[in-house]
Amino acid sequence: MNMMLRLAFGRPWRQTEGMLASILRLLGLDLPVPDHTTFSRRSANLTIAKPLGTAGGPVNVVIDSTGLKVFGAGEWQREKHGGQGHRTWRKLHLAVNPDTGEILASELTTTEGGDASQVGPLLSQISGPIASVTADGAYDGEPVYRTIAERDPAVAVIVPPRSTAVPSDNAETAPTQRDRHLQTIQARGRLGWQKMVNYGWRSLGEVAMMRYKTLIGRRLHARTLSTQKSEAAAGCKVINIMTQLGMPVSQRIT
Repeated sequence: MNMMLRLAFGRPWRQTEGMLASILRLLGLDLPVPDHTTFSRRSANLTIAKPLGTAGGPVNVVIDSTGLKVFGAGEWQREKHGGQGHRTWRKLHLAVNPDTGEILASELTTTEGGDASQVGPLLSQISGPIASVTADGAYDGEPVYRTIAERDPAVAVIVPPRSTAVPSDNAETAPTQRDRHLQTIQARGRLGWQKMVNYGWRSLGEVAMMRYKTLIGRRLHARTLSTQKSEAAAGCKVINIMTQLGMPVSQRIT
């Protein structure tokens, strides 16, 4: 709760302590509020309940990732002295329901690992059945198809093959999903393939990233990776609560 309040209102721990005390007074509750240093210390071991979002039936999943900056000693040196302070980044991986905008799963990693390696950890957080998984070309490759097939062979994998991709040896007799994508692209072109498989869903993953950076921020406040993981997961929870309260309805004016 305290972490989510801090992220929702963009306040440091000290101000979050005061805000929580004010909320308790308004509620007429005579409860002690922990010191802000206690919040900071305990956030390293904070566990955010998963899964983040829920779905009533087979869900379509869009996977994407983005970078979040860690504001540390290097950034402080750059701002104060104009030096070449070292920038540290973390990578936030999200699995989003394109039909509702909810974040179904999240992972925060260093920048060393590839995006494809997080497909399994993300899908493991989704307890219900999955209808399809959509991602950009960075996820193209046999390991991603294998990981998704291990979850459920019936899941549709919507990932654009690389321009250098070639069909498998059995493409004519027993084509894989990737082979069928290549065949469709050859017959209809990439734009035709995108329309056929509804690849436009992928843009909703980018929308989720934009919402995170707009509502929560483009940088992480915590200093250690474990606390940064808790911070990112709490930020996703905050966004889901806002999503459940209502999303804007856009209408084109002609």
